[in-house]
Amino acid sequence: MSADAHNLFMTSRGRVFLTIVVLVVIAGVAIFGRLYGQHLAYSAMVDRDGAIRQLETESQRLELERSDQDTQVKALQAQVASLKVQLNTVLPSNNLYSINPNQSLLVAGRLTIGLVGGPLSNGINININGKQEFAAVGDVIHVLPDSSTACNVQIQSFDMFKAQFTASCGPTKTD
Repeated sequence: MSADAHNLFMTSRGRVFLTIVVLVVIAGVAIFGRLYGQHLAYSAMVDRDGAIRQLETESQRLELERSDQDTQVKALQAQVASLKVQLNTVLPSNNLYSINPNQSLLVAGRLTIGLVGGPLSNGINININGKQEFAAVGDVIHVLPDSSTACNVQIQSFDMFKAQFTASCGPTKTD
């Protein structure tokens, strides 16, 4: 540093000048920092608002999809109910019995029928007068409880909570 510059800052005028320069630099940094901070905050708000709009749109789409699925489920339930009514008109409901897993019924006064365990995906285990059989929907099981009586047990339907079957007995046919 030259002597003139050194003397300039050693005088009271020089100190005032130096103080003003330092204050201007500090004020400039503060103003720049505030503006840059506002810019960053604004960018973050814009990104946040965009994300909110996107989530609202996605939420509306999912709500419409759920509503459509609810409508489809109700239509399918109505269709199932209609098909059950049609099935009951086609299949004879006379002598129709329902049985729960691990339950037994006395049917037609001659047959003790029990559902062994829960129904499986392809059939049920049914016990008729102490003889266990595996049967699927539509299967007919022929039983002779005594020499003069023949009985037929036909599996109508089953789900995981029950099985339905028809049972009828009559005299044994002689040829």
